[in-house]
Amino acid sequence: MLQDNESAALLDWYDVNARVLPWRIGPADRARGVRPDPYTVWLSEIMLQQTTVAAVRDYFHRFTARWPDVAALAAAADEDVMAEWAGLGYYARARNLLKCARAVVAGHGGRFPDTRNALLTLPGIGPYTAAAIAAIAFDEAATVVDGNVERVTARLFAIETPLPAAKPELTALAARLTPDNRPGDHAQAMMDLGATICTPRNPACGICPLRTFCKGLASGIHADLPRKSPKAAKPTRYGIAYLGRRADGAVLLERRPERGLLGGMLGWPGTDWAGTAPEPGPPAKGNWCPVPGEVRHTFTHFHLILSVHTAMLPGGTNPERGHFVRHEDFRPADLPTVMRKVYDLAFAHGTAD
Repeated sequence: MLQDNESAALLDWYDVNARVLPWRIGPADRARGVRPDPYTVWLSEIMLQQTTVAAVRDYFHRFTARWPDVAALAAAADEDVMAEWAGLGYYARARNLLKCARAVVAGHGGRFPDTRNALLTLPGIGPYTAAAIAAIAFDEAATVVDGNVERVTARLFAIETPLPAAKPELTALAARLTPDNRPGDHAQAMMDLGATICTPRNPACGICPLRTFCKGLASGIHADLPRKSPKAAKPTRYGIAYLGRRADGAVLLERRPERGLLGGMLGWPGTDWAGTAPEPGPPAKGNWCPVPGEVRHTFTHFHLILSVHTAMLPGGTNPERGHFVRHEDFRPADLPTVMRKVYDLAFAHGTAD
């Protein structure tokens, strides 16, 4: 655990410099006894996985306005939640969000469990998220380690082992840093320190509250930490997306399988995504024409290049795959990002009007 003066330095800094975030109870309010809502802590942590604070703010406001508590979210229609999630990426998070909300209502009377171990039993909650909820919402002295905390810890202890191999060591060291007093504020202070001062590039060491304790700074290697193992090159996959319309404006969409990328999301029918250019396989009979250009999108593990084919389909078309959605019910903004790119490319060439 941090020595008392080190812990006090970090928390004193946080008390003055804590970021104002829509899901956070600030240190002044917490000191007055205001307790964080476990629902908003959980929701924000799920949204923030592999996403930035700036990207999450508007989504958080929309979700909490539409579904203000876990019971409301549990009762929501799957398609409504997936549509609100569109654009945040990593859609398995949205599916697990619903599963978790329903598990909390069905198995816990609408109240989140108050310990890390109990939280781990819920769908979609892993070690990091369980620790974050337990610490922030329930003041359990759980060890919370995200990318910001890894960086602060690596520099503080001058750990030169590259990531990801260094993760167990950094987690153990972060556990030593976690105090019994105000563990939730400590967790958020570590995150804020990494986000605003101990940044990946050009850290502002001169104003860091832990600078006198930082072994990385003392050794002059702080800016190079944490070290990272070289990443393997991402492969490229190819596919075809089919944007079909009827004269009445209805569009042909397909709901993707629950498992896999973009699971459960509506999108344009298409071929599989493979390492070589696929053979055409349109979802309905029609005069399909390729659109000039291509759609490029990058997922976590691969790059994707899609060619786009469009067709005006007869009114009586019975598609082999997918279903027609009326023009007045179709909102391109509800599509996942890669599917919106398909629409935008077709629209740019006058074939999505």
